[in-house]
Amino acid sequence: MDKKRVLYVSQEINPYTGETEMGEISSVLPQKIQEAGRDIRMFLPRFGTINQRRHQLHEVIRLSGMNLIIDDFDHQLIIKVASIQKLRLQVYFIDNEEYFPAKQMFHDLDGNFLTNNDERIIFYCKGVIETVRKLGWAPDIIHCQGWFSSLVPMYIKKLYADDPLFENVKVVYSVFENSFKGVLSNNIVEKLLFEDLDEKDIARIKKPTIGNLHKFAVDYSDAIVQSSPSIKNSVLEHIKSSGKDFLDFPGCDNYVDAYEQLYNKILEKKEQPTVAELIDN
Repeated sequence: MDKKRVLYVSQEINPYTGETEMGEISSVLPQKIQEAGRDIRMFLPRFGTINQRRHQLHEVIRLSGMNLIIDDFDHQLIIKVASIQKLRLQVYFIDNEEYFPAKQMFHDLDGNFLTNNDERIIFYCKGVIETVRKLGWAPDIIHCQGWFSSLVPMYIKKLYADDPLFENVKVVYSVFENSFKGVLSNNIVEKLLFEDLDEKDIARIKKPTIGNLHKFAVDYSDAIVQSSPSIKNSVLEHIKSSGKDFLDFPGCDNYVDAYEQLYNKILEKKEQPTVAELIDN
């Protein structure tokens, strides 16, 4: 039996982003899934609040150097890596000096929500996918955790749908209560249209509130997890009406088995054979 591969695209991971509900799950879950025999990779934005010296981040030269085009401008993608020794985990960081300035996560030094968070989320989500492509590492499952990863399902199902690396991948999206007020940016749709996308593909986030970002991710995912005890009613109703595999809040302890069962369930759903497989047979 092949060793299944799980890619974790996270918004927070302990110890890098502090002790939060999301950060705890995003570190413990990959550890336990790895111990259960899966091959994993983990990604995190290199937020300016992360102490690079303390956590011994270093650049991966062979993966760095490519440029991502956002809103018709080039932005350099820098890849760094560090290890959580006690958990035997390695974490890849998506970095760029403009998008991840010193001492800032989602707000500036005056406490204002960063005006370029829309571009930052585009850069992070696309940066993860491009780095995985450069690694040549084909995941069986991509598990996105938090709103900062909410564009990944759409990218996988639309822009990278024909990429052999992601041909049969299943996408899981975890909804956390973690939120922001107002809208991400009214210009995010215009910036996404610089990609090879139609307006209908991204109509859900014409008004990019936290609720609409979650619903948008749900639309393009294969399975959904409620990872907080409570989430917005409108989001929960959207999940349930989608008819997709749904893991209700599995609790704060002993939740790994529930995730493992969800992974197995979606992996067992047979895919149509590829042309290459039909020829081989």
